[in-house]
Amino acid sequence: MRLGIARTFQNIRLFKSLTVLENAMAGRHCRTRAGAIAAFLRPPWQRREEMEIRESALGMLRFVGLEELADQVAGGLPYGLQRRLEIARALATSPRLLILDEPAAGTTAEETRELMALIGKVRETRVTVLLIEHNMRVVMEVSDRIAVMDYGEKIAEGSPGEIRTDPRVIEAYLGKDEEL
Repeated sequence: MRLGIARTFQNIRLFKSLTVLENAMAGRHCRTRAGAIAAFLRPPWQRREEMEIRESALGMLRFVGLEELADQVAGGLPYGLQRRLEIARALATSPRLLILDEPAAGTTAEETRELMALIGKVRETRVTVLLIEHNMRVVMEVSDRIAVMDYGEKIAEGSPGEIRTDPRVIEAYLGKDEEL
């Protein structure tokens, strides 16, 4: 986080018993001054900092479309909304690079479309997104540059158009007679 890198995981790792807002706030705490003693004693500067964390977290929830669910328990959210909350928590750290590990895994078609729109919004904020994803539709629609791996070896790199027609990619992922 000090390097400006945040990530999400293939398997969702939320604090399921905390609220949506508390999960987003947890991401922001890495950027604060207060330690355990200040949190216990709660001097005025620490209370102000906690309010700033709350406001920042609410902003992240607004950004991902979850602000109205701030008081809901995170574990009770549908799967796709939990994915968006995980992205909000990662964004709360103010990263320059956001690594998304299989964010479309397990999502419905509608959730996948919403995810692609959210990734586009993140990119508009000038945060670099490194996407690790098997859903080729997602990869092709949200990426400027793509590196394709096959059994741990990079077999291609280029624009979506270049990747779509690369014979090594087609053979590795679809078989010889298919197209991306």
